[in-house]
Amino acid sequence: MQHSPLVAVVWGLVGAAAGWLARWGSVKLARLEGLEPGFKPWQVYGPPVLAALLFAVFAYDLSDHLPVLLVRSVFVLVFVQVIFFDLEHRLILDRVIFPAMVVAAVASLFNQPWWAGIATGLAAGLIFLLLSVAGAALLHAEVLGFGDVKLAAFMGLVLGWPFIVSALFYGVLLGAIAAVGVGIWKRSMHATFAYGPYLAAGAVIVLYTFH
Repeated sequence: MQHSPLVAVVWGLVGAAAGWLARWGSVKLARLEGLEPGFKPWQVYGPPVLAALLFAVFAYDLSDHLPVLLVRSVFVLVFVQVIFFDLEHRLILDRVIFPAMVVAAVASLFNQPWWAGIATGLAAGLIFLLLSVAGAALLHAEVLGFGDVKLAAFMGLVLGWPFIVSALFYGVLLGAIAAVGVGIWKRSMHATFAYGPYLAAGAVIVLYTFH
């Protein structure tokens, strides 16, 4: 595998532009949902900075596989949007995740076997749906939102089997660490918490590591 710093730099600039577009779109979509977008530095600059870094890192390793780089960059941008929108609004938008699921389902058809990605997406979504229903029944509180269910299904479509297992492991681990940190910071273990960003981070980690 060849590494190209030039391709990484150029694609990083593309990522920065894509991140700005994702931020602009998130502001518009938030207002369509009746939400007021924030304009703190991390909210404004976070998406373009993170997208630029991730695009550059992916391009450095995939500079000789440009079609794969393009597809994975699209998925990375979706995960970046999910991370920052869910952190800000505690919401994963159907307007984002459903079209992304369609793209991921089509892309998965080119893998072998062709049905593996779709089956993994359905299984991951079903498992999270059962966890959400069971958590609500046992704890009388929303443990996992339906946005997390749809995100898990999207992750399954993107990653397939067995990579979804590693992604969910990383996501749950990162989420648990963050939940403890938020609880300590707010001095309450009942503080509101967005799980989607950590699941998305787990997906990005695995998306980068498998070839």
